[in-house]
Amino acid sequence: MTLIRLFALACLVAVTLAQPASALTLLRDPDIEHALRQLSAPVLRAAGLNPDRMSILVIDDRSLNAFVVDRDNVFIHSGLLLKMKTPQMLQSVVAHEAAHIANGHLVRRPINIRNARTAAGLGMALAAAAGAVSGNAQAAAGIAAGSMGTAMRLLFAHTRAEESSADAAAINYMVRAGRDPAGAAEVMDIFRGQETLSAARQDPYARTHPLSADRYRTLKRLADAHGGKVQPSVKDRYWFARAKGKLSAFQRNPKWTLNRAGESGFKDVGLMREAIAWHRRSNLRKALAAMDRAIALRPNDPFYHELRGQILMEHRQFAAAANAYARAVNAAPNDALILGSYGRALMAQGQAGKALGVLKKARARDGRDGRVMRDLAVAYAKSGNNGMASLVTAERYALSGRLEDAGLHAQRAAGLLPRGSAGWQRAQDVLSAAKRASKRK
Repeated sequence: MTLIRLFALACLVAVTLAQPASALTLLRDPDIEHALRQLSAPVLRAAGLNPDRMSILVIDDRSLNAFVVDRDNVFIHSGLLLKMKTPQMLQSVVAHEAAHIANGHLVRRPINIRNARTAAGLGMALAAAAGAVSGNAQAAAGIAAGSMGTAMRLLFAHTRAEESSADAAAINYMVRAGRDPAGAAEVMDIFRGQETLSAARQDPYARTHPLSADRYRTLKRLADAHGGKVQPSVKDRYWFARAKGKLSAFQRNPKWTLNRAGESGFKDVGLMREAIAWHRRSNLRKALAAMDRAIALRPNDPFYHELRGQILMEHRQFAAAANAYARAVNAAPNDALILGSYGRALMAQGQAGKALGVLKKARARDGRDGRVMRDLAVAYAKSGNNGMASLVTAERYALSGRLEDAGLHAQRAAGLLPRGSAGWQRAQDVLSAAKRASKRK
């Protein structure tokens, strides 16, 4: 699992503030994200949203939360994902957040802006979200809204009317998708009693999604009217086991994982978890043996080949890692995260020219991978294209919230790239964001 720590967002906070916003960190893993796409697609379609356009991304945070900042991304904390016990619980979380999008609950947020798809725009949006869920409203407001008096936590928080609307819509989406909506009530049961705690002790979900006993009872009544009639499909159970099993294998103690590796009921998932546990214990022989047994059960699974490549890469077996990643790319030629890993292995072998093409393809398909940006900048520099190297470096800094550094590199890129070119225009986007951040200091 490639855990990419992208969003060091506290760097965006104005210097006049005493406390920075909490950083948000994305966990980028192609297997987990594919599993979440498989689980989410039915409820997203039921909500009238395009699953191919939307991403379900995992935030590295043990607390319980899920949120949206724009129409294209649903963010789920790793703690909430690990807390889920059934596929329908996870699907109901996605359905609820999809309802906030479909019902127009984002229109009052200045963060739901047209440039949120750019590196700088997404970085600023998540910085504001970090301040909102951490309770540091002033920090978030100073970052993104331009008004030090704006209570950003309230701005990001949904009203009770919005929550009721989203609850009812989510139940309908689950039913329309053929999934048991009882999972929605089971999720809400996790948060019962949160409203009686102080804000400092509440989970972030409770600070941005108003809770009440009445809301729980209403949601349970709605779910009971439709629930209990549909069992999760084998496909749903499998991808839920993959996502939760891989995440827990990387985040829990290896001994805990080895003792529970086979609990999902899917043999290949159990072997994958064993491989991760042995890898984390630095036992390459046992890790590869378990991984090869998993691949034997699913020989065309690109994500198992990708994981084998990661294990080899982290043991500095670069040639073997590149071969494993190449097999993964052959099975999933358009997966940006797999392409990025392959490019990284090629760079480690000194094949910068070949890596450049692979990394450019990865960057074009997903502009939120900081490690790809770092590797791509090096590949551009080695090829003699210093303008693009500076541009990609600027975008990487913007994505991580380091707007001052981003502005310096964007200025350099703008001076090296042809005026009016696509790269020059991207440099202007970063420069604009850096100037806005500088004016708030």
